[in-house]
Amino acid sequence: MSEPKKLYIKTYGCQMNVYDSERMSEALGGQGYVETQSPEDADMILLNTCHIREKAAEKVYSELGRFKGLKAEKPDLKIGVAGCVAQAEGEEIMRRQPLVDLVVGPQSYHRLPELEAKTRAGEKALDTDFPEEDKFEKLKNRPKAKRGPTAFLTVQEGCDKFCAFCVVPYTRGAEVSRPADRILHEAQDLVERGVREITLLGQNVNAYHGAGPDGDMTLAGLIWELNKIDGLERIRFTTSHPNDMTDDLIEAHGTCEKLMPYLHLPVQSGSDKILKRMNRSHTAESYLRLIERIREARPDILMSGDFIVGFPEETEEDFQATLDLVEQVRYGYAYSFKYSTRPGTPAAERPQVDPQEADDRLQRLQALITRHQREIQDAMVGRTVRVLFEKPGRLAGQMVGKSEYLHAVHVSGADLSAGDLRNVRITASGANSLAGEVL
Repeated sequence: MSEPKKLYIKTYGCQMNVYDSERMSEALGGQGYVETQSPEDADMILLNTCHIREKAAEKVYSELGRFKGLKAEKPDLKIGVAGCVAQAEGEEIMRRQPLVDLVVGPQSYHRLPELEAKTRAGEKALDTDFPEEDKFEKLKNRPKAKRGPTAFLTVQEGCDKFCAFCVVPYTRGAEVSRPADRILHEAQDLVERGVREITLLGQNVNAYHGAGPDGDMTLAGLIWELNKIDGLERIRFTTSHPNDMTDDLIEAHGTCEKLMPYLHLPVQSGSDKILKRMNRSHTAESYLRLIERIREARPDILMSGDFIVGFPEETEEDFQATLDLVEQVRYGYAYSFKYSTRPGTPAAERPQVDPQEADDRLQRLQALITRHQREIQDAMVGRTVRVLFEKPGRLAGQMVGKSEYLHAVHVSGADLSAGDLRNVRITASGANSLAGEVL
C-alpha cells in the first residue's frame, strides 16, 4: 500500500474556524490524507484564515512567504488558502502569491476533494461561491475515531446585522441555520465517540431558527432537544447578539440542567451614540436591562463580553460610558480591541480616532476588566465546582479541565482521566486558573 498523503492545517481566529478545519481534514481524509503537525512533512498545506483582526490579509501573505523554500524543495507540495481572507481576496491571492494552488471560501470547503484533484492535475483551483447546496449535507459522516471530551458544533453561519465595523456579512454571507435533525444527529455521533460537552457555534448563534419537525426551531428549542441526549453532560453556545436573546433562551439558562452558567454577550460600547454609529441596534440601557433579566433567571451566571475602543468619532465621554457599563456588569471574561479599519465596511470611511488616544483607552479598559476578572476568580476559592477534565497539566500527575463557569482548573495527585466529570473544591486562585482538590 502507498504511504498516506499528509495534510497540515493552520487555523486562525474563532472557534468556528476550528470546527471548519476539522471538517476540511475529514473531507480530505477521503482522498487519502492524514493530518500532520509539521508543514515540512506535508503534501498539502491549508491556511484556514480569519478576516476579523487588523491587517489579516497581509499576515496571510507573510505566512505564505515562509513556504517559498519548502515549495522549491518539494515541487509537488500543494498550498491552499481557506476561510474568510480567501473569500475576501479570491483570485488576488494567487496573483500576489503564485505558489498558492487552491483558494476556497468558508461556504465551499465541502468541494475540497474536487479542488484538490484539480491541483494534482496541475491546475489552479478557486471556489469562493455561496453555493445553494448545504455544505454540511454534502460532507461525509464524521469518522468514528475516539474524540476528546469537548467539541464544537456549528449550527448557524452568517450575519444579517451589518455592524459598521464588521466584514462577516461579506465573507460568511447571510444568516443560515442548519436543520435541527442534522445537528442532533451530529451531536449524537460526537457523544458516541467520547464527547461530553458540546459548544454550539454561530456568528450570531442565538439567531438560530433551523427547520424542526413542527416548523422553525429556536436555539432554546434546540438546546432542550440536545438536553435529552444520554451521555451529553454540558451544553454551551457562542457568539450571541443582544437583540436575539429571546425569552425562551433566557428561561433555558434558569431551567435547563445541562446548559452551563456562562454567556458571551458582546456589547462593544457603553455609549449610545457610538452604538448607533456601529449599527448595533441596541442601547446601553437595553443591554443592562437584558443582563438583569438573565441574572434573575440564573443568578450565578458568569458574563463575558466584547469591546471595541477608539471607534471613529468616539470621545472621552463616550469611552467613559463604556467604563461605566463595565463597572455595572462586572464581566468574568471580556475581549477588548482597538478599532482597526476593514476595507469595504462603512466605518472605514469615517474620521479615525488618534491611535495614541485609542491605545490609552484600551489599556485603561483592560486594566478594569482584568481587575474584575481576578476578583470574580478569587471569589471561587472555597467553593465546590464541577470540573470536566480534558488533558494532563504541565506538572507530573496534574490534570486540567474546565468548571461550569469556564474557569481553567488544575488538580494534582488524583486518579483522573480525560473525560472525567468530578466535584472539586477550589483551594487557590492563580493568574489565569484555579487549583483544587477532588472531593
